[in-house]
Amino acid sequence: MRILTLSSSLKSDNSFKIGLGLVILFAAAEIFSVGYYYIGRALTGGAAPQPSIVAVGTPSAPAATLSPIKAESPAPSLSDQLLNEAVELRDRGDTANALARLQGALEQDPKNARILEELAKTYESMQNIDRSNETWRKIQEMGPSAGTSFELADKRLKMGVPTPAVAGPGLSGPSRLDIGSSPAAAGESSDGSTLGITEAIVTEAPDPEADTNLTLRIGIKKQSKTVIDHTKVKIQVFFYDTVDDKDIKLTDADVTYEWLTQNHDWADTNPEILAVTYLRPKNKLLSSEAALSAAAASVNPGNKGRTSKPPSAEGGQRKYLGYIVRVYYHDQLQAVRAEPSGLLKLYPPSPPASP
Repeated sequence: MRILTLSSSLKSDNSFKIGLGLVILFAAAEIFSVGYYYIGRALTGGAAPQPSIVAVGTPSAPAATLSPIKAESPAPSLSDQLLNEAVELRDRGDTANALARLQGALEQDPKNARILEELAKTYESMQNIDRSNETWRKIQEMGPSAGTSFELADKRLKMGVPTPAVAGPGLSGPSRLDIGSSPAAAGESSDGSTLGITEAIVTEAPDPEADTNLTLRIGIKKQSKTVIDHTKVKIQVFFYDTVDDKDIKLTDADVTYEWLTQNHDWADTNPEILAVTYLRPKNKLLSSEAALSAAAASVNPGNKGRTSKPPSAEGGQRKYLGYIVRVYYHDQLQAVRAEPSGLLKLYPPSPPASP
């Protein structure tokens, strides 16, 4: 009995041990699989931030598109502002203020070819071909670096000013004047003349109280060693206007003259300089007195201050067109200068009356 009891207990102990080992083995497998699962999640969770970085980086694309907005175009310089104002004023026919703006722009930027180009065009619109060509030459001296302005200047100086540019604002059909493109065509001297014209330059002064305020500077020089009797010298200066953009008339503006050289007796070979001023006040009303205002200055150095008056003046919208200068000595025509040169055909010279 004891042997049977001992045998069965031993068998029970072995079964228990086997079962317990299986339980432990199963538990270890469970723990391993759970640990593997969580370790795998941990590893996966550590790599997850990589996509999140890409997702966060994608908004940088709109920032790149906003960068051009921050780089705004710079505000125009003072010279550019003055240039734009000058072009607008000239297009409206206000050449005096346009010229003032351009001169101010040149002070800010003296080497700006565009400013010089618009200045030359403004002088053309004022019929001041000498100053216009002088400005075109400045652009030409700058060379190809002046760009299209250089090409235009080269064309202007080689071929002359085209008719539309000479016309300027308010002058309709200048072709009927037969305006010459060459400045040389505007001046002539008689064969064997004693006196000649060395220069005729028009400059316009900004004047808020005047529609037009300009000065014609005339240089007159003796051509030989002959002794000049200054009392026999006579200089005639005629200014002309367009009336209602149709007709050409002797001006009714205020005309005065002043000798810039002291003696103006041609005692030496230096030219004597005469300045003749053309002034048209704003909203000038034509009265009987204004109708007889100086349209031509007949200057005799021996009788200072003498001027001639036209018999009448025409009303209407008037704009400055140009001038004719004639120099006489002993009542003989010595030299002529006109701008535009077509005025010489409309108003041929005639000997003046004796002083």
